[in-house]
Amino acid sequence: MTETVTPRPRWRRWGKEALWLLLFALIISTVLDLWRSPALPEDSPLPVLTLQDGTQADLQAMSRDRPLLVYYWASWCAVCRFTTPTVEQLWQDGGNLLTVALRSGDDARLQQGMARKGLTFPTHNDEQGALAARWQVSVTPSFLIIKEGKVVSSTTGWSSRWGLQLRLLWASWLA
Repeated sequence: MTETVTPRPRWRRWGKEALWLLLFALIISTVLDLWRSPALPEDSPLPVLTLQDGTQADLQAMSRDRPLLVYYWASWCAVCRFTTPTVEQLWQDGGNLLTVALRSGDDARLQQGMARKGLTFPTHNDEQGALAARWQVSVTPSFLIIKEGKVVSSTTGWSSRWGLQLRLLWASWLA
């Protein structure tokens, strides 16, 4: 008498393959983030930046009481078209954030483009890319989370609202 082997259900095999694919994507994403992660100069304090509206933003002070999200974006960046509305919504909801527009034209052009898209978040125009070079930001979009003057988390590429909120929450729990 021969035994019949019941094949595994298809959904179970697909689920297992999906988990392996997800794990592989997570590993690749983490390695890329570590490789491309910005590095603030160790020996110098965070700069005070001039924003589009002419006000000054002291990053050291802004990151003292709660984590600060610094979002590097560019008007020419295709992925930024998907992440920028998420950052704007975080700003509208009272998020502690500052954005840096990288090589997106002069102040007038940047302000006109932001107004056309309904963007109101505080923005520093890094017209020549000097700040990005000093902080070693080489990819847009890039997200840096700063707490008490130190970068505690960073990621590049697309990120969801939930992902950014979880990173900010995690940073608020760090000592």
